[in-house]
Amino acid sequence: MNDNGKIFSIRNYPSPNPHIRLDEITYWSQGLRVKGLLARPQAAGTYEALLYLRGGLQSIGMVRPARIAQFAMQGFVVFAPYYRGNRGGEGKDEFAGDDRYDAINGIEVLKHFIQVDKVNLYGFSRGGLMVLWTAILRDDIKSLVTWAGVSDATATYWERVDMRRGLKRIVGGTPNKVPENYDDRTPLLEIEKLQTPVLIIHGTEDQHVDIEHAYKLEQYLKKEGKSVETWFSSGLKHHYPPDLNRDTVKNLCNWMKRQESKKSEQN
Repeated sequence: MNDNGKIFSIRNYPSPNPHIRLDEITYWSQGLRVKGLLARPQAAGTYEALLYLRGGLQSIGMVRPARIAQFAMQGFVVFAPYYRGNRGGEGKDEFAGDDRYDAINGIEVLKHFIQVDKVNLYGFSRGGLMVLWTAILRDDIKSLVTWAGVSDATATYWERVDMRRGLKRIVGGTPNKVPENYDDRTPLLEIEKLQTPVLIIHGTEDQHVDIEHAYKLEQYLKKEGKSVETWFSSGLKHHYPPDLNRDTVKNLCNWMKRQESKKSEQN
């Protein structure tokens, strides 16, 4: 019996926004109980579904209630997996190893709360790997946004000296010793299977995820004839200033909502 995506428990979670309800969800993913945070508008209405894939590793970069509430305020029911091994979830964080299935199965969690055929994907930083794998391995994706997103696991190892010890432990060694383990985490190598419009957002001075990740992803997508749009911001770093951050969230949410209608116009 396949329990992937089935809900084990729901716990109401304090919300920073009176217009948004938050719940912590425990769900099944590959036989593990994994947790995540669900945000949905309190008011009745017609909403879209958004899977929010966080950045960071283990406790660093954890899902922030105010952040997913911000997306919910734009007209989305949002689910943000913590990934296995985090906040009391079973298993261990694998940096886009088998924990990619926590994202893939998170779509079933979303569909429990909102009746939709397709789901939008948003990933930040490490979440870039997670959204790309989710779109490669599922066919019910409406749109994909990767913001300051990682696209190449090997490049991350060499760029992030501060993460090397953790990555060696999680991935099983260095890219020199186990290159296949890093390749297995790099969605660029299977990008031809992706069938959804992609928006890439990145600052040129990002010191956490080099903009080369964005350039390379764009190059691979264009080579395969995929739909890709880029919003590159000169001089900006990994985290945008608050006002620009809010504007960018609003604009990317509007971009997501336009995708299906744009596709209809082309047919």
